[in-house]
Amino acid sequence: MIEIRNLSMRLASGGRELLILDDITLDVPAKQFVAVVGPSGSGKSTLLGLIAALDSPTAGAIRIHNLDITRLAEDQAAAFRLQHIGYVFQSFHLIPNLTALENVAVPLELAGNPDAPTSAAELLRMVGLHERTGHYPVQLSGGEQQRVALARAFANRPSVLLADEPTGNLDSATGRQVIELLIGLNRDYGSTLVLVTHDPDLAARADRVVTLQDGRVAADDVRHFVAAPPP
Repeated sequence: MIEIRNLSMRLASGGRELLILDDITLDVPAKQFVAVVGPSGSGKSTLLGLIAALDSPTAGAIRIHNLDITRLAEDQAAAFRLQHIGYVFQSFHLIPNLTALENVAVPLELAGNPDAPTSAAELLRMVGLHERTGHYPVQLSGGEQQRVALARAFANRPSVLLADEPTGNLDSATGRQVIELLIGLNRDYGSTLVLVTHDPDLAARADRVVTLQDGRVAADDVRHFVAAPPP
């Protein structure tokens, strides 16, 4: 469960204060697939970054697994992300001087996995890149880079998978492949999926669509998700 309470974010810009997010309250049940939509500048990426504990809000709180992540110190937030959060960026964010295998192995090594290379190879096989393990990012297509980034994000089997316009830099056919992989991780492994998108067809596949407008929740459409009963 992701619990967001009265979340606000203000940033200084040009001598004045900009209100990016304005008093957002949301609950996202475990295993739900949520699409966050809205016009550019509505606060979608900022919200995702706050859920990932990449930044701290001006006000409000976010609780994941009953832990208030907005109160974590920087090193605590990094440890929490390593264990619980997978993040897929629009621009891939691969390390250019590491091979595909080495990029995926990084979070595994940081988590102390003694067999990181073997686990990374299996993850690359899962996303259809078992023959590209030794290639560097510059040698991979955009779709292949995004699949490497997805394998890396899922390396430690995170309970929360976040994706910020994951198909924004891809052609439609390659984008569909990446989306099928993301939805498969949500469906087959039970990772809660929160995805920012401008694509209405992609949003239509989500269990729930949250629309942001001017930093506020303008609509919240739950479509076909039934939360699992508590244990």
